Amino acid sequence: MEHTLKRILFTCGGTAGHVNPAIALAQLMQERDREREVLFVGADRGLEKDLVPKAGYPFRTVHISSFHRSLRPAELRHNLISAVNLVRSPREARAILRQFRPDVVIGTGGYASYPMVQAAARAGIPTAIHESNMVPGLTTEVLANYADRVMVGFEACREHYRRPEKVVVTGTPVREDFFRITREEAKRQLGVDDGRPLIVSFWGSLGASGMNREMADFLALEAAKEPFHHIHGAGKAGYPVLLAQLREKGVDLEAHPALQVREYIYDMAPVLRAADLVLCRAGASTISELTALGVPAVIVPSPYVTNNHQEKNARVLEAAGAAVVVLEQDSSGQALFQAACGILHDESRRTAMAAAMASLGIRDAAERIYQTVLEICK
Repeated sequence: MEHTLKRILFTCGGTAGHVNPAIALAQLMQERDREREVLFVGADRGLEKDLVPKAGYPFRTVHISSFHRSLRPAELRHNLISAVNLVRSPREARAILRQFRPDVVIGTGGYASYPMVQAAARAGIPTAIHESNMVPGLTTEVLANYADRVMVGFEACREHYRRPEKVVVTGTPVREDFFRITREEAKRQLGVDDGRPLIVSFWGSLGASGMNREMADFLALEAAKEPFHHIHGAGKAGYPVLLAQLREKGVDLEAHPALQVREYIYDMAPVLRAADLVLCRAGASTISELTALGVPAVIVPSPYVTNNHQEKNARVLEAAGAAVVVLEQDSSGQALFQAACGILHDESRRTAMAAAMASLGIRDAAERIYQTVLEICK
């Protein structure tokens, strides 16, 4: 069967949570057959235009953009452009299909995937879509009517689709480098193997400035006794601000080697592998990494996302006993510190949370998606 799958078109965009699973799957597919051709299609302004070329794959664009609900003049102009793009993009999608002639089209989320999957389905090309969030977004809801298969991250997702017979639980792919070293090796590599637990925290770009202010309070509380190791990713804009806030609180990080504040956590694979507890948002990529590695979490879902999907993602983990969820309106440095201490000072609770998180993980997600794709291409 695999020999008939020679040209694969991925379409995705908007966030790393949509793009990275597609890249992981493309890598697996080309490992199985080096002669396979892969093409990515996304929006001309999305994150995909940077991530995909960096991964070494050819990239084409269609003119597609989201719709905003605001009635402000700037938003109305944006929506007018989006309406024009909605008419323009199907023609662009059909042209790409004629030129590339894919054997299958795989959409992994974001509005950029809409015109390509729809055009492919109408042309009789096998199609599959992957939704990494617990609750489908508008694009996924619409494309579920066209696609041959809808691939989801968790069994509980199935109830959100009108055609459950199309739904396959595959999980969300996680990069292979997350599994290349053991937890003990990761701790030694990072120099955090003295017996104290490691907290890892990062908040992404949505609302990160407010959460960084809370982390200044959190780190100041830790500095009193340094009960934990802590690696915090503050973000490019937040890094100098957070350092200034810590200085105002009398915290000199050079005097507290167990506390690391970084602009960005570039070595996320060993850092998450070594972590005993993660403080984070509830984006789909983060959720897939936590469940694959079995790391307990204190989650503050971003309230700034469409359809409140981050809280819905987080509640799945909470219901399983894998995470503590703190809404941003209730969050503070003190509250987060108390939540972290409650987990890290209770070994049996931490162990149970880690086991619950791991029970939700699907480590062979890329392989499951691959087999699903082969099935629809028969």
